[in-house]
Amino acid sequence: MMRSLLPPLLRQRLAAWLQALQGMLARELGVAVEAPASLWLLRLVFRTPPPGRADVALLGASWLRRHLRQRLDIHRYQHGAGIWLRRLLLRPPRALRPLAADLHRRRKPQAPPEPSALRRWFRSWLDPVYFRVKRLRRKVLARLPRIDWNRVGQRLEALSPALTGVPWLMPCLLVLAAVAAILLCTTPLRLHDQLVLVALIILGLVVLRRIPGRAATLTMAALSVLVAGRYIWWRVTTTLQFETVAEATFGYLLFAAEVYTWIVLFLGYVQTIWPLNRRPAPLPPDAASWPTVDVFIPTYNEPLRVLQPTVYAALGLDWPQDKLRIYLLDDGARAEVRDFARDAGVGYLARDEHAHAKAGNINSALRHTQGEYVAIFDCDHIPTRSFLQLTMGEFIADPKCAMVQTPHHFFSPDPFERNFDTFRRVPNEGSLFYGLIQDGNDFWNATFFCGSCAVIRRGALEEIGGIAVETVTEDAHTALKLHRRGYNSAYIRVVQAAGLATENLAGHIGQRIRWARGMAQIFRIDNPMLGPGLHLFQRLCYTNAMLHFFYGVPRLIFLTMPIAYLYFGLHVIHTSAVLIMAYVLPYLFVANVTNSRLQGRYRHSFWAEVYESVLAWYIVLPTTMAFINPKLGKFNVTAKGGQIAEEYLDWTISKPYLVLLGLNVAALLLGFGRILFDPGFEPSAIVMNVGWALANLVMLGAAIGVAREARQVRISHRIPMRVPATLLLPDGRTLACKTENYSLGGLGLALPVEASVEPGARVGVCLSRGTRSYHFPAVVTRNVERQLGVRFDNMDARTEQQLIQCTFGRADAWVNWIDEQPVDVPLRGLKEVIEMGLQGLLRLVDAFRGAATALAARVRPRRL
Repeated sequence: MMRSLLPPLLRQRLAAWLQALQGMLARELGVAVEAPASLWLLRLVFRTPPPGRADVALLGASWLRRHLRQRLDIHRYQHGAGIWLRRLLLRPPRALRPLAADLHRRRKPQAPPEPSALRRWFRSWLDPVYFRVKRLRRKVLARLPRIDWNRVGQRLEALSPALTGVPWLMPCLLVLAAVAAILLCTTPLRLHDQLVLVALIILGLVVLRRIPGRAATLTMAALSVLVAGRYIWWRVTTTLQFETVAEATFGYLLFAAEVYTWIVLFLGYVQTIWPLNRRPAPLPPDAASWPTVDVFIPTYNEPLRVLQPTVYAALGLDWPQDKLRIYLLDDGARAEVRDFARDAGVGYLARDEHAHAKAGNINSALRHTQGEYVAIFDCDHIPTRSFLQLTMGEFIADPKCAMVQTPHHFFSPDPFERNFDTFRRVPNEGSLFYGLIQDGNDFWNATFFCGSCAVIRRGALEEIGGIAVETVTEDAHTALKLHRRGYNSAYIRVVQAAGLATENLAGHIGQRIRWARGMAQIFRIDNPMLGPGLHLFQRLCYTNAMLHFFYGVPRLIFLTMPIAYLYFGLHVIHTSAVLIMAYVLPYLFVANVTNSRLQGRYRHSFWAEVYESVLAWYIVLPTTMAFINPKLGKFNVTAKGGQIAEEYLDWTISKPYLVLLGLNVAALLLGFGRILFDPGFEPSAIVMNVGWALANLVMLGAAIGVAREARQVRISHRIPMRVPATLLLPDGRTLACKTENYSLGGLGLALPVEASVEPGARVGVCLSRGTRSYHFPAVVTRNVERQLGVRFDNMDARTEQQLIQCTFGRADAWVNWIDEQPVDVPLRGLKEVIEMGLQGLLRLVDAFRGAATALAARVRPRRL
């Protein structure tokens, strides 16, 4: 303001005088005029040293400035006195330390943590007791006679044919067993007698678990049905007397959910009690008599990098070339796919209209092809070379066989496996279906078509009008139509193709919603219990498969029912808590142990509850609406082959879990409050419902934990494979070695000796396919302790095709993958699920802390 009042000439003289004064001071202090203020302040206190001497003051000031910047967390780009004052008065924000464990890192071998003082104190008391009990157990077992359980199992297995050979003996025994079971289920017992009966049944179950063979398994299933029948009779005759309308409403809802579980339990035993374990039928020795096969690979919008391996592997199928035609069915009509098909030498089919999605795409292709049989692969399912030789013999052995299905196998982890790091340690969600249920269906001639990795007889398919288009699960509906026409089916439990699992939880849920909607549509418009063509057990197998997808409502009832008593004091089971536990706990225990015996290789105990808790909310509406109006809903394509750049909690998917979690936490708080302050409530009832709510917290915690998406930066997944290989070193020497793993991008090699090869060196790797050997150029990426990693380099289309056929397309690529999963131990499964639930709750707390920090910093949290 003052400058604006001065005349221009005076302002110029004043500026020149100030500039001269600044220059004089700069020369006197030995600094440049444009030097920063901090250097001017330093030179006011410390003069510039003479030439040749170290500027100790400047070096010390620079060191102090760097040290203060580091301690106060001031970055190089932050300048000005304001930031220094703020950091001197306020602590800089620090990164939050996560409460949840990093499960991926924890699986790696590391030194055990030092036990705490409390833990050492407990050990000092408990260890002597543990070792005393262990010694006592050894002494008792040493005095008892040793039992050869394998021999007992063999005798039981031999007893069945002997009894069957006696006329009318087996029917009479079955009638007597049924009468005895009815009497045992319907006879009322006092609490003491009920506990004695349960103890005897559990003792028998423990003994039967040790006996191998199907006879023992059948007996365990019979005991489970017996305990369930007694529980059902007790529930119906004793616990459905309610005093109020509210109690009756909640009580009958719970009873209806339990009825659903009883039906599914019984049908599940029928479906899986005797898996067929079919062996492949041989083909005729003369290949000229083998039939013609069309291979269909339907696609819509999947990227070329997903399509290419499947096409290259299909080109390597072991089948006479004049009897094999491969077609890409492109429902997206993309030019790059058409060009790729032309370059690869396979057929390309696209249609003008796109009705009925995948089913319509296949039906359109049927009109333009002539093969006697049709093999179908999803575009991400890479077949092995032996697929047709393993499956086609069944059609020749059985002229009425219309369809042969093989398992769907996934070499990448699904969201449950990736987010909880259980890949290849815990069987995934689909292992039970492809490992056991389909084998059980095959025993009853009720194998389902699963849309991929299958071969269908063209004549039978055209007889039913092609792939079914009335529902969005066209595969299962097609199999139902074939079975209604009297055709047979077969299931060969040998993995002959592998693909990509769903890439995130949202995609996984979307896929399951489509399956649930489609099964509800079939149940509504083509109910397997009605209509001609099926025998009783085919009807039961199909009905159980469809009823399975109606678990949404029962699971939500179980997740919310504790609030009826803890919120409102309603008795939903009209009897004492002690009697409830005397009937419910044995029923649950026996059912879980029996299912562990039946399913232990393919589904670990208590994981079914986790899967259902994750999906229940999302399938309730689709199944209900499809049951009311089967025309609702459309086919959705499941995205495959994506990446997840960073970890995050999917808040959108988690919303229903958070609501259910909040309801159960509030119920727990009310329950604890009533235990402490309300003498009018029954302590045993409160304890039972609090335990129920705690179990719900574990399941909901696991559901939230799955919704925390782990990073997925690999496009090409690494797959274990140990086969001979030859390494060509840069100096011309060769080294025989073995592969450890492979992917589309590279190989891991185990060397017999150390090799002096630096990262970046160009090498060659030779792999064999049958009697032929193929060379692949590569670049070394790591070489540590005889473990060599290489990245493929300069791969053209032909070399990539040879690589696919030497790795993914090998006949033995997936032979042992289904059977090499660890067998279930119920207590270990319970521990796993509790651990997952706790980690999920901690992940939720971490996500809330991160969201609060981001909000405080005015940064919008991801997907909030």
